[in-house]
Amino acid sequence: MGGLITLIVVIWLVIGALAAFQRDYFKGGNDSCAHTGTVIVTIIAGPLNYVGANPKVHDCKVPQPSK
Repeated sequence: MGGLITLIVVIWLVIGALAAFQRDYFKGGNDSCAHTGTVIVTIIAGPLNYVGANPKVHDCKVPQPSK
């Protein structure tokens, strides 16, 4: 049973990565926190991307290093 669940999760994430690839999220040039977050949530959304989900991260706050 555990192997089946693992297989389903892997297939889910591969479908999400395919959706991110089709949206050209892996092309270089935009290294912002929001872009990285959008790629991650797109991969996690998996097949939901193909039924209308279009997750995006518009703003994120990254802690600044102390001086």
